[in-house]
Amino acid sequence: MMRTILLLTAALLPALAAEVKRPKILGVAHLAVRVSDIEKSRAFYKDFLGYAEPFSLKNADGSLSLTFIKINDHQYVELFPGLAPEQDRLHHISIYTDDAEGMRKYLASRGIKVPERVPKGRIGNSNFNVKDPDGHTLEIVQYEPDGWSMREKGRHMGESRISERILHVGIIVGSVEASMRFYRDLLGFREIWRGSRSGTELQWINMQVPDGSDYIEFMLYREQPAPNARGSQHHMCLVVPDMAASLKRLESRPDRASYTRPLEIRTGTNRKRQLNIFDPDGTRVELMEPHTVDGKPAPSSTAPPPRP
Repeated sequence: MMRTILLLTAALLPALAAEVKRPKILGVAHLAVRVSDIEKSRAFYKDFLGYAEPFSLKNADGSLSLTFIKINDHQYVELFPGLAPEQDRLHHISIYTDDAEGMRKYLASRGIKVPERVPKGRIGNSNFNVKDPDGHTLEIVQYEPDGWSMREKGRHMGESRISERILHVGIIVGSVEASMRFYRDLLGFREIWRGSRSGTELQWINMQVPDGSDYIEFMLYREQPAPNARGSQHHMCLVVPDMAASLKRLESRPDRASYTRPLEIRTGTNRKRQLNIFDPDGTRVELMEPHTVDGKPAPSSTAPPPRP
């Protein structure tokens, strides 16, 4: 009898797991980066790019734990002081959902290691972390009505902002197959474009969130850069309507004198105008127009990835 019950239970487990549906994933919430000089980084994001710093958190000893640079009501850049010379500048990436607890249950039903409950973070939002196949920390957040993010809804979004939205974040991916199983098959991301500069080896795969238009860009390499040399690969993209106008705004900023790199508009492989800017530690901020130069979609590459 007991053996029969066990067999029936084992047979039902896949069906029970399938009943746990994935909640919505609405967009990219933030990029979190480590920085070596917090004041220089603040000047870059606030004075040069034009964003506000609505709140920050401190350690028990009173030192800064992290601070928040607001892009819009649902998107931020988080700055973590204390970057060591050998460290990856990327701390983590984050996506937001309308049901963090539902997402926790869903991921648990698929065998993903998750906490026993979804805690509220120090700024009052529900959030928890998982690891993707490359070891990147992916934070899943739900903006709570009484959290600091919604408390400041509609505020700290001045006209000085160089962009009003993070279009994508870019992360280095080793195995395309493993990342597809995680982001596409498990989380429901949808592939929208593949790119290759050479035409013989794939370099980028754009994966759109299932319930929004933001995306994560897979950065593909045959030999991955060292952890402390990934500032250009691990990046975020800010969408701007007119690149020439955005360049003019940057050139007119008083803080332009302290930015020593050239500001050059280029057309990317996706045939969209782009301008790369680098924070004081070399983390890339890509400005990009939302449309191709002629309004026609760029063809997706059929080149093979450098790794399976």
